[in-house]
Amino acid sequence: MATAETPPRQPAEQKTGPARQQIVVVTGISGSGKSVALHALEDSGFFCVDNLPPELLPQFLALGQARSQPRIAVAVDVRAVGSLPALLPQLVRMRAADLLVRTVFLDSSTDALVRRFSETRRPHPLSQGMHLGRDIGDGHRALIDAIELERELLADLREVSTVIDTSQLQPAQLRLWLRDLVDIREHRLTLVFQSFAYKQGVPLDADMVFDVRVLPNPFYVHELRALNGRDAAVADYLRVDADVAEMQDQIESFLDRWLPSFEADHRSYLTVAIGCTGGQHRSVYMAETLARRFAGRNATLVRHRELDER
Repeated sequence: MATAETPPRQPAEQKTGPARQQIVVVTGISGSGKSVALHALEDSGFFCVDNLPPELLPQFLALGQARSQPRIAVAVDVRAVGSLPALLPQLVRMRAADLLVRTVFLDSSTDALVRRFSETRRPHPLSQGMHLGRDIGDGHRALIDAIELERELLADLREVSTVIDTSQLQPAQLRLWLRDLVDIREHRLTLVFQSFAYKQGVPLDADMVFDVRVLPNPFYVHELRALNGRDAAVADYLRVDADVAEMQDQIESFLDRWLPSFEADHRSYLTVAIGCTGGQHRSVYMAETLARRFAGRNATLVRHRELDER
């Protein structure tokens, strides 16, 4: 109780510093969807810039801070080929400064990239001129050669990034997946469970691949054919099978054993791809079930490549 000699205690002054900046660096292979990704981030409230030379990254972050923009996204790729070696040291310095940095690498199969460049009739950034002392030759470099050179130049950056394979993705899918990725809370390691169809190819962004085609296939049950692995009837059909349960337990045990090693290797994301023939039933059910099992231990995301494109 306050007296004349003892003035009332004043509320403790709240110390509030500037909001921690969240930086998303979008990079990857030309034609893989970086423009779509940057527009999606801009729609989500990020302060964005495309084709920023890495040397200017500190100034751009300072500008964002001055404008009270805590969410910043930049696209960096081979258009700044001479400056690329400066990017990795910049990322190290940003993380050392306690900034929340996410590097997203968009990739795609060479066949898909060739098709996209053919449809848009745009030249590849490395299709002409001199790059890193390499003689491109007279006229244009063959498109496939340019893509392979780009993969070589960006290999180190891909190794430290979260990879999204856009080969089979529609723009709406990429926007959705990217928003899920950047909105997830900071965590030591995020597990991404992704279902896919083998007949459409193995995802390029997979860190681990499990083949569940040996399990009973609901496609051959007339009542279940039109459904998918998220439907209760399909889940009930698979849940009672001993082989399904054993494979789930073994995948869970394998991940439990090795996740600490991936965390110790400073991995932020681990994509576990689970494939079946059509990407509708078994792989979807397994991805959903495993994500629920790990949800209490790790941050988790679920992607269904063939279902999400509908």
